This record gives sequence, C-alpha cells and structure tokens, in this order.
Amino acid sequence: MMERKLPAPSVNPENKAYFDAAAEGKLLIKKCGSCGEYHHYPRALCPFCFSDKTEWNDAKGTGTIYTYSVLRRGVPVPYCIAYVTLEEGVSMLTNIVDCDLDVVKIGMKVKVTFKPSDGGPPVPMFTPA
Repeated sequence: MMERKLPAPSVNPENKAYFDAAAEGKLLIKKCGSCGEYHHYPRALCPFCFSDKTEWNDAKGTGTIYTYSVLRRGVPVPYCIAYVTLEEGVSMLTNIVDCDLDVVKIGMKVKVTFKPSDGGPPVPMFTPA
C-alpha cells in the first residue's frame, strides 16, 4: 500500500525541543511547575493557570484511543485520525498507523511511533500496543 506523505510541522522556539526529541525517538510533554498539570500541545504558558514555569518531561509513550475517524473518501491514501489519551492524562490529536484500519476501536491500547515528514522532523503517531 502507498504511504501517506506527511507535511513538515511548523517548528518554532516553543516546540523545537519537542521535535528535537522526536528526532531521537522520544515523546515529550510539558508539565507546569506552578499547578502541576501536564499539557499538550507544547507551548510556553500553561493553559490551566497561565504560568510560564513549564518544563519538558519524558512521556511513557503509551495510551488509549479516546475517539477516532477513518478517512477513506477524497484522500489518496486512507488514514486514521484520533485523540489518544496518554498515561500522563493529556490527550493528543494524532494518527493511528501501521495497522489494519478496520481493527481500530475506542479504548484500544496504543504506543508511540515516529513517522518521517516531508523535509521536516519526524512526527509522533501511534500504533496498537
């Protein structure tokens, strides 16, 4: 089957460490030093308390599919977009890859994998655990 071409993500000072870690096969998430909440997508200010005391933490890279949708019509290659809730409690919008899309289901355990983008850093996605 043909692979889907992934556009390069937009890397900026707020998320550079995230994509640098992805290039090393590691998934990072931010944790607020003020309120203690984890958050994703990487940003300088905590979305819960607006503190700038955020720090990078290694994520376990495992989670559960919260919801998903398989796109088959109008796209050159079918793919699955999903919200995955990481063990740390944050949800991230991602793709489910390297599996039969007909077996994807809510509650499925998944683990992180990194897929190359077109001219940019690898992108974290998930595959059945």
